[in-house]
Parts: sequence; structure tokens; C-alpha cells
Amino acid sequence: MTQWPKVAVVMPVLNEASYLLAAVKAILSQDYPGEIHVVLALGPSADETDAVAAQLCQLDSRVTTIANPSGRTPEGLNAALATTTEPIVVRVDAHSELSDGYIRLAVETLQQTGADNVGGIMGARGVTNFEKAVAAAMTSPLGVGSANFHVGGEAGPVETVYLGVFQRAALERVGGYDPAFTRAQDWEMNHRIRATGGTVWFNPELFVTYRPRPSVGKLAKQYFEYGSWRREVMRQHPETRRTKSALRYFAPPVAVVGVIGGLLMGIIGSMLQIFPLAFWGFLAPLGYVCLTLISSLSLVKRTNSGAWWLPVVLSTMQMSWGIGFLTSRKKI
Repeated sequence: MTQWPKVAVVMPVLNEASYLLAAVKAILSQDYPGEIHVVLALGPSADETDAVAAQLCQLDSRVTTIANPSGRTPEGLNAALATTTEPIVVRVDAHSELSDGYIRLAVETLQQTGADNVGGIMGARGVTNFEKAVAAAMTSPLGVGSANFHVGGEAGPVETVYLGVFQRAALERVGGYDPAFTRAQDWEMNHRIRATGGTVWFNPELFVTYRPRPSVGKLAKQYFEYGSWRREVMRQHPETRRTKSALRYFAPPVAVVGVIGGLLMGIIGSMLQIFPLAFWGFLAPLGYVCLTLISSLSLVKRTNSGAWWLPVVLSTMQMSWGIGFLTSRKKI
């Protein structure tokens, strides 16, 4: 490429003092030949995030900030987009770090494929044993489904990608991120891009390091919100219920119903001494436990990490997502 387009990197930031410095350094150290402009959309953080952001601005003129009073991700992204004009937009989270050459390769992929958005692997990397277990679970279809950006796959068109590198024209065509979506705004955005004739492209050579949630409580909250907002996407876009990936979104709610319903049936059967009812009732939760343990053992052999935490992590992801989906109320 003789002339590399200018790139805007937009990042919503809220309570990310521990991760922000590494995330921005990974952007500024890219070997991209063109100009890079980083915009941090700062929410009302309760930690030292703003101080870290101010330091980054002082150290490098390519970094600027804009206020995001609500602290919500879609509004922060839209605010950052409104302050930039670059033809290529890179969406990054403060919990992530771009791999070397990421922006160069993404721009080349956009040019070669004619896609509106490209993305790659969400490479979870933990520090503590719990985080390592989460990272391992995020490579398993039982933990997060079979999306390419989690488990890998061949390059080509997909429904959605992690984060994304966009043609600005595509973002403008669909009106930016929908501020109504607190979660799942990436999936919803990519759906609208595809619905308006655009292409979302997966390139497995693109890699972004992701830092998992550090505790069971935070992981449960994250996946509960994922499930709840994924159902809202289905409400707003009913056609997504018939996509090839819809089955993996219905699997966690079915598991929740099976486990809870089976336990209730087993308990009632035991209390009433209806032993066939008790047997078939307890079979569902027992089968779920066995499947989770077998999956955990398989992941331990493959990843050699988080052995004791893996059953807890897998069941937390699945049950939280499923309960969030089942209890989701209309939000928009």
C-alpha cells in the first residue's frame, strides 16, 4: 500500500486504572505506517483512571480525551467517533491489548476483502488461577459457544467479531452504535452492517489480548448481562432467532431449565416417594454436573491452567447467561 489511511482508535473507559496504561501503550507501539489518533471516552470513574489518562495525554500528543458522563459503552464510543474524522476506526477496550501489527494487518484485510468491519481472536489471558480458568473456559464451546473469535476458524464472513476495525463510511451508514444497548452493542451493530449489505470479516491472524474478570461475582454479573441483553437483541431483531448461531444462544437457558426443573422434580419425587419421578428428575442435574466435569478435565489437559476453578467458572458462565436470558425484561 503506497498511502496508508489515517486511523482513529476509540476506547470507552470506566474504572480501568489498572489496565489503561497497558492498553494504550499497545496501541501507540503499533508499527502502522499511517497516522494514529487515540480518543479515550472517560466515564465517571471512582479510581485513578482520569489521572492515568491525563498522564498518557501529556506523554503522547496522539492521545486525547472526551467526557462520557453516562459511563455507558455505546455512548462513549459514539462520543469518541464524533470527535474524529479518520476513514478507519479501530474499536478497543481498556481491558484489552492489541497484538503487534494488529492495525496494519486489519487495514490490509479491509482493503483486500472490501469488508466494512474486520476482527480476529479474543485471546483471553489471565494472571491469577481464577483468571486463567476463565481464559481457558473462553476457548471452549461449552463455556462461550462456538463463535470464531473465541474458538478460532478459517478466514471469511461471519455474523460478528470481537471489537472490530471499521470503514468509517459503514458506521455512518448505520448511524453508529445504538445507545440503547448497554451490552451486546457490538453484535447489534454488526447485524445492522450486514442488514444494509455490508460484510463482517474474521481474520484468525488478528489477535487481541483480553483480561478476564477477576472473581466469581464479577464473572457472574458479566455473563448475566450478556444473556439479558442478547435476548433484547432478539426482541429488536426477531430475524436473528433463525440464524445458524441461534442454537448456541438458546443452550444456556435450556440448561438452566433442565437443572432447576430436574432438581425440583427429583425433590418432589423423593418427598412423595415416587422413585421413578425422583430418578428422572435428578438425572438432568447429574448429567449436567458430569458434562461440566468432563469438559473441565479436557480443558485442563489442553490448557494446563485453573484446574480447581474450571468447573466453577464453566457453570457460572452458563447458568448466569441462561438466567439473564430467561429473566430479561424488555429494555427498549
